[in-house]
Amino acid sequence: MKTTFTALFTTNFWGVLNDNFLKTLAAFIVIGWIDDPQMQSLVVSMAAGALVLPYIFCSALAGHLTQIYSKINIIRWAKIAELPIMGIAILGFCLHSVWIVITAVFLMGLQSSLYSPAKYALIRDIGGYQRISVGMGGMEAIAFAGMLAGTVLASFVIEDTPPFVHYVMLVGFALLGLVCSFTIKANETKTSMPYPVNPIKFLKLIHRKTLAYKGVNSIIYTLSVFWWLAASLQIGLIIYGKQVLELDAFHTGLILSLAAIGISLGNVVAGWVDKKIYLLGYVAYFGWFLAVLLLFLFFVPLKPVPFAIMLFILAFTAGFFKLPLDAEIQKRVKGTTLNVVLAYFNQVSFIFILLASGTFALLTFFLPVQYMFLLLGIVLLLTPFYLMFNYRPVICFTCRQLFRLRYDIRIEGMEYLKTDKSCLILPNHQAVVDPMILFAEFYAYRIRPLVDEGYFHIGLSRRILSLFDAVCVPDLKKNHNGLEQVKSLHTIVHETLQAGGNVLFYPSGHITLDGTEKIGNRQLAYNVCTELPENTVVLGIRTEGLWGSIWSRYGRKNTPPLIPTLLKSIGLSCTLPFRKRRRVNITIEPITEQVTQWSKEGKIGFNRHMEDYYNHGIKDIRPAAD
Repeated sequence: MKTTFTALFTTNFWGVLNDNFLKTLAAFIVIGWIDDPQMQSLVVSMAAGALVLPYIFCSALAGHLTQIYSKINIIRWAKIAELPIMGIAILGFCLHSVWIVITAVFLMGLQSSLYSPAKYALIRDIGGYQRISVGMGGMEAIAFAGMLAGTVLASFVIEDTPPFVHYVMLVGFALLGLVCSFTIKANETKTSMPYPVNPIKFLKLIHRKTLAYKGVNSIIYTLSVFWWLAASLQIGLIIYGKQVLELDAFHTGLILSLAAIGISLGNVVAGWVDKKIYLLGYVAYFGWFLAVLLLFLFFVPLKPVPFAIMLFILAFTAGFFKLPLDAEIQKRVKGTTLNVVLAYFNQVSFIFILLASGTFALLTFFLPVQYMFLLLGIVLLLTPFYLMFNYRPVICFTCRQLFRLRYDIRIEGMEYLKTDKSCLILPNHQAVVDPMILFAEFYAYRIRPLVDEGYFHIGLSRRILSLFDAVCVPDLKKNHNGLEQVKSLHTIVHETLQAGGNVLFYPSGHITLDGTEKIGNRQLAYNVCTELPENTVVLGIRTEGLWGSIWSRYGRKNTPPLIPTLLKSIGLSCTLPFRKRRRVNITIEPITEQVTQWSKEGKIGFNRHMEDYYNHGIKDIRPAAD
């Protein structure tokens, strides 16, 4: 029987709504008791901090619980505990005790932190790998809807309803969440793997464990920055509405409700789009767009209505930034390890959320509240660069879009990469840029390249090459001790292919000097193809169109230097509206049988056949204008 996400979504909605309803109710009430604007900001920050502090110290315990108990039962016991916590909150409101109310907020955060990994791990248990994007999209939409609905409801009822209504709502939301939790059904995966409950030891251990999933830590930190931004906005908009827009709680709630609709719609639409388009590749662009919107809000003071519209656009875009990253964690982390990685993610993200309370309080102590937008805009402007230089698919796809602005790239045979076998990829080499184009186009595939030593001496390229686990090919003209390393390349390639990996290197070892491929006396391709590991296919790639470009040796004595040529290429790209894009044809073909046969003729015969293969049909010996 196919299970659905409905019960999980509704349970999560009522829980998140009640968290934020209680927190915002407490913040608005205390603001009404205090006249000092700085103290108002401090109390709002304290309420927000009390809700998230347990996530930092209890996420390890929460991850441990998912390893030994049913995730559904964890959620149910947490929802039962929510009822007495609401009783403590009501007592604090009745006695007008700020500390009792904040204690209730803290306990609510403790309860939520203990079942958070369980509810997110159930997404894959309910929907399987095929429905992760849909499940994450719905879960995040519901979470943000609940988060902001709780804030909005509190702002609506605080001024026009008696306290008794507030108490009934707190208990009612808790009961609704409890009832919904008993309708959750899932095919749970179980394990008894022990993990430390000490938060510091847990943080260190799971950080190291997550390194096995290359780049996942960078996704977690990027999402944590996003949560810092979201928490800062949630805290700051209450103060901004009161002090800058001069709105009462009701109208501040209206603006926040638009943000709630925006973020919910953004997550739902992003979850649907992610099934059809590789949305992860556009994350950097969404991040930069969010940064521009935030900086616009700082530099251009807006009236309440246009401000609300801008906030809606910002919230909608945020869903497209966040959803693909959440889904990527679920896709990359296999088995029950996902439970503890989600707990670790909770711990890290809520450290950032707690940091938001501190940074907001510090910022507003020295500067007006609107400087919040400047700080958030600058941080979000830099965050996509951090992700790009730490997660291979993102930088590959981002570069793919940029290359396609400059080049008219046509690819045939991409389907040959979709194989369960190891791939040995042997391209021709027309220009410095063609490996960049290939890896940008192959963003969905993990391929290990062999790269000339010189590129490892450039900081930028060395950082990028580390994402691909690139193998350094020594320059024997400059490195007299590199002969043994050259001899070991065959072994490295062979072992990588045997382990199920993919390898790409250029048989010629250098870019063409005259537009045609010359392999000469090179031997690596011959050696590897002579002893191909089992379950390996060889793919030949012929690239046409780059000879004569600024990246080629045409008219030059030396290979074009990377950084200056890159800057020149960017400059030329600025004139693209007035230039025709250079046509680049890339043909991918399986040549396993051919190279196996050629290798029987010895190294010289093998290389001659490879040269004929690359040069056959090449139509662009004469260079085209760049």
